[in-house]
Amino acid sequence: MGKMNEVYQSMITFYAGDPKHIQHFVKVHSFAKLIGELEGLDKRTQEILEVTAYVHDIGIKIAKVKHGHCTAKLQEEEGAVAAKLLLTQLGYDQKLIERVSYIVGHHHTYSDIDGLDYQILVEADFLVNLFENETKEVGIISAYQRIFKTESGKEICKTMFGSEK
Repeated sequence: MGKMNEVYQSMITFYAGDPKHIQHFVKVHSFAKLIGELEGLDKRTQEILEVTAYVHDIGIKIAKVKHGHCTAKLQEEEGAVAAKLLLTQLGYDQKLIERVSYIVGHHHTYSDIDGLDYQILVEADFLVNLFENETKEVGIISAYQRIFKTESGKEICKTMFGSEK
């Protein structure tokens, strides 16, 4: 089994019995992979993006267990630590682990996005969340204008939600 599939399988196991969260990270990964490829990311940045997409919400479960609830901030804090641990156990190199952990630890922070891997992860997460949360058109338009920067992400958002923003 390849390393990417090890991350995938590890996250399915991590969220065993919680199909909602499994479905969520699978969809985020799918959009992130597509946008990254359409945007022409280099192989290393694409790998970082895809690993991040699988583990981006790893902090939710941990925050709920440790704190009894999960805010965006707790999810980021707990997620960065958990992602680092998981990826270390899977044998990833330190530079990838640090970048993935950084993005996981900031993926609800939309200012100072510092790379296409981070930007695309945020866009992919928004595409899924806008649908899963049944966001109304005004919210979709707002997210499109504030969040989406890549041409591919913008196009997918416009096409998926069926309107010009």
